Amino acid sequence: MNVIESLEWRYAVKKFDADKSLTENQITTLKKAFNLTATSYGLQPLKLVVIKNKDIQKELVAHSWNQPQVLEASHLLVICIQKTYDKEEVTKYFNLVQKIRNTPDAIINPFKKFLTQEIEKKTQEELLAWNKNQAYLALGNLLTVCASLQIDACPMEGFIPEKYDEVLELDKHNLTSTLVLPVGYRANDDYMKDLKKVRKNLEEVVLEIN
Repeated sequence: MNVIESLEWRYAVKKFDADKSLTENQITTLKKAFNLTATSYGLQPLKLVVIKNKDIQKELVAHSWNQPQVLEASHLLVICIQKTYDKEEVTKYFNLVQKIRNTPDAIINPFKKFLTQEIEKKTQEELLAWNKNQAYLALGNLLTVCASLQIDACPMEGFIPEKYDEVLELDKHNLTSTLVLPVGYRANDDYMKDLKKVRKNLEEVVLEIN
């Protein structure tokens, strides 16, 4: 399928086939796609938690508005952001830039100074909101990659982050859960499987300025 056909094929799965599992290669591809997601300034203030543990998935159903996809899915992906964020993350980023690109200090330092100042200006609440936006970028990227690989998925905001954080012990890693993405294969009896996709006409969602 081409990319448009893949996106037409995609929908938010309401029932997964609990007997089917994704391969390690498929999960590796999703991990790499997550890592290649565009983020503001390339800072990647995100982490992906990959869960393939039915006991944990079952426990998380109660904290996901009882949505059964959390348990039925082959894997449960949880996109997280850092609970606290500071200029040290900028330093780590530029250290990585220099390691990979061997960029001279004379070129890198002005941008590093600018970005450090921008981070220091913001409150932790502002930084959390900013980084949460990056999580949505990652979610969109993963959904497109899933569609292209014919991996089914169901993006979720309907869950209790505090409970996820507790169950997954995310506080130990300075993380908080932001978005949830069960992935796997649609069940043959999912009532949504054969319904036509509902979208506005292109003319209603696109404004062209020539």
